[in-house]
Amino acid sequence: MSNPVFLALDMPQLDAARAMAEKVRDHVGGLKLGLEFFCAHGHHGVHEIAQVGLPIFLDLKLHDIPNTVAGAMQAINVLKPAIVTIHASGGRAMMEDAKAAAGIDTKVVAVTMLTSLDERDLARTGVQGTPHDQVMRLAELAEAAGLDGIVCSGQEVGDVHRQWKKGYFVVPGLRPAGSAVGDQKRVVTPRQARDDGASVLVIGRPISRADDPVQAAREIEATL
Repeated sequence: MSNPVFLALDMPQLDAARAMAEKVRDHVGGLKLGLEFFCAHGHHGVHEIAQVGLPIFLDLKLHDIPNTVAGAMQAINVLKPAIVTIHASGGRAMMEDAKAAAGIDTKVVAVTMLTSLDERDLARTGVQGTPHDQVMRLAELAEAAGLDGIVCSGQEVGDVHRQWKKGYFVVPGLRPAGSAVGDQKRVVTPRQARDDGASVLVIGRPISRADDPVQAAREIEATL
């Protein structure tokens, strides 16, 4: 796509989300709707945002037994999302069934490690090694399961891209140079992530909470 930026509309208010999407639509390539939005507004909310005319990324991070995840995927096929997320830690069978159940035009990507986590957080869940090690392991598993790609931080996307040449890589936790990091722990700039092989750049607060969201989106677009 010409503009890889997907605006994260991480807000529960439907009217506010649609107004923000309409405001910056000419300077982003798509719209990401997360769990908070989906739980608040469901299919109706997705249909409303889709009327803006941009591709929809449903960031639902599905994670359950294979049959349940496949059923959930079938339930959202009517929404025709461009991208849907599942959790790589659900295992190969779950990932295979999710991909098999998805619509033909929907890219299914697996979340490897949340960008709000670091090595200490990983150790507390019983996983040894660095975040980089974990991402590389799960990326290999996702590729073997036949998924389109993964979600990872900009710190890992370069190495994953070298390992998985044809993968589709979604990178969240991005912050333009000089902006606040917030609750993210493993961040890079949008330009760095793109240069390292990111297919989609997920950006939320640096645009949606800016004093001038349109100008913020334009400035990010200009760096790409």
